[in-house]
Amino acid sequence: MNAHDLAQAKSPELRASLAALRRAAALARKTAIQTDTELVIVRDGHLISISADQLRQEAQDQKAV
Repeated sequence: MNAHDLAQAKSPELRASLAALRRAAALARKTAIQTDTELVIVRDGHLISISADQLRQEAQDQKAV
């Protein structure tokens, strides 16, 4: 399912799941920064490790926008 499919879902729980996933991702990033650990994600079917330093930089870049 993609974001459009979730937004059009009949189930209110399913519609709310995208926002919940985004909140969980934000919390995972915050926790990785606080604990100075890498965050491992899947992007385009590949596992990618993002360092805490890179996460800090991305957070600063988003605040500047």
